[in-house]
Formats: sequence, structure tokens, C-alpha cells
Amino acid sequence: MPTLYEIDSAVMACIDEETGEILDEEKLNTLIMERNRKLEGVALWIKNLESDAAAIKTERNALDKRMKSAENRAKSLREWLKNALKYQPFETARVRVSFRKSESTEIDESVLDKKWCRENVTYIPDKTAIKTAIKAGQTIAGARLVVNQNIQIK
Repeated sequence: MPTLYEIDSAVMACIDEETGEILDEEKLNTLIMERNRKLEGVALWIKNLESDAAAIKTERNALDKRMKSAENRAKSLREWLKNALKYQPFETARVRVSFRKSESTEIDESVLDKKWCRENVTYIPDKTAIKTAIKAGQTIAGARLVVNQNIQIK
């Protein structure tokens, strides 16, 4: 099966370059039909891929919910087991539960003095303000307005 490039070249070969006259109308019509079939096939393929991507995203979200539920259930059961064992070791042939000490710092940021805080500053471009400024005629280094042609397949 010829590529779209080959079909386009064959279409051009059916037309006289100097006069624009059609040399072989039947062949031209056949090529145009083949080109349309190929374009339709690519558009349908895109629709199928986008549908697959949406289905995968839905399944991923469902799995994320199941994962979060399993993590929360395990956390809850961990607390239950800790309270049931009263911090005493437990061991069988299949499992061993023990406890170890650790230290952590709990912080209430609403009352904490700022001298105990680090400054964390991030800068994110304000695209809306930049777009407005460029449209108003301002030149901004590192930014430009780009017009896109977005394809829609339905």
C-alpha cells in the first residue's frame, strides 16, 4: 500500500504542471479516493488511541482509589495491632512483630516563631499576564505569542 507522500506525488503526476490540465482523470479520482481512505484510517486510529488513553486513565484512577483504600486499611490495622499488643513483641512461625523507638518533631505552624522557618520561594510564569502584555505590544524576553491550529476529530 503506498504512503500518503507517494499518493500525493502520483496525484501531482496526473496534472500537467504548465497548464494545470488533468492528464488522467480516472487515475486521479482513484488516487484521491485512496488518499481519503488513508486519511480516514489515520483519523480513526487517533480516535481509537484517544479512547484507549481515556479508558486507561479511568482504570488508573480506579486502581489509585483501591491502592489508597488498601494503604489506609493497612494503617488502621497497624494501629489496631499496636494497641492489641501493647508494644510487646509477638512472634509465630510465619510472622514477627517488634517495636523500635524513633524520634520526630511535631510542629504547630500557627504558633511557631518565623525564626525557626526556612524561606522557600518559587517563581511560576504568569502566562495570562504575559499574554496580555504581549497583545498590548510589549516585548518580553523569553516569551512569545504562538498561534496554534488544533485538530479536532469527532
